[in-house]
Amino acid sequence: MTVVYTLSQLAEQCGARLQGDGDKQVSGLNTLQDAGGHELSFLANPAYARYLETTQAGAVILCPDSASGFAGNALVLDNPYLGYARLSSLFDTDRGGNAGIHPSAVVDETAVVDATAAIGANVVIEAGVQIAAGVRIDAGTVVGHDSVLGADVHLHRNVTVCHGVTIGDRTIIHSGAVIGGDGFGNAHADGRWYKIAQIGGVVIGSDVEIGNNTCIDRGALGNTEIHSGVRLDNLIQIAHNVVIGENTAIASGVGISGSTKIGKNCTIAGAAGFAGHLTIADGTFISGMAMITRSITRAGSYSSGTGFMESREWRKNVVRFRQLDDLARRVKQLEKQCD
Repeated sequence: MTVVYTLSQLAEQCGARLQGDGDKQVSGLNTLQDAGGHELSFLANPAYARYLETTQAGAVILCPDSASGFAGNALVLDNPYLGYARLSSLFDTDRGGNAGIHPSAVVDETAVVDATAAIGANVVIEAGVQIAAGVRIDAGTVVGHDSVLGADVHLHRNVTVCHGVTIGDRTIIHSGAVIGGDGFGNAHADGRWYKIAQIGGVVIGSDVEIGNNTCIDRGALGNTEIHSGVRLDNLIQIAHNVVIGENTAIASGVGISGSTKIGKNCTIAGAAGFAGHLTIADGTFISGMAMITRSITRAGSYSSGTGFMESREWRKNVVRFRQLDDLARRVKQLEKQCD
């Protein structure tokens, strides 16, 4: 079903100033390059400003400076990207099922499921689970025993929530994610590994989003904690007893070793790695593919590794890098001779 809004309605929804025809109807979102006459677009990156002159969009979300020279319909905001974010859900085509439990779902008789929850096909809900109002659980998902789901939680298709997991209100978990699997705990003796039972849990706050195929291990002792407002991309590994502070965002491919504590409002770019038992200060930025081996006590931007270059140049520099220790010793010797 196509949804239609007037520009006046959209302006009110996102708190924008309307420029142009408030009765103009909008039925979708698109880029400046591809938008048609009944679609809304936005300009948030100056690199795309050149498309503003030729766009066929019915209206554009613009900052005041861009709107002043624009002849078309506009929703004017200081932060156009935020306006786009707030309006995007109005045009989301992902429709949930009706409240109730699908006939093929398996729900333990001891589970408590609010009447307004929508439980999809082939879902399994084990003993002692508590599911609050407005929860949506899509097909094929499993919720392990004694887990608790807060209001309006959305578990996409084929999510696995293991036993003893707590998930706060309005949290979204995407397909293939595994929440509360065993941490990587082993003791080595007699030439072999002995498994350490992982008897903690996972506690996830409110308004968290967790991407496809991300894994969050349960605590060995105590809980792994993901605090409110955190954003986790796809294919992230979070080990046992990690703590991630409020509103931190982590991109795809990041690996965080056990018992590391990431602060609030951090931004971690793709494929970064963290050794275990570290503490990362609030507000820290970690660049892509950085390897963090020591705690960071002061907020700032941190990187490691070297930038890419042609292979021939890279091979020469690797040779020189291996010579650095010897060069450092020779410099010290020269300094002593100069004293």
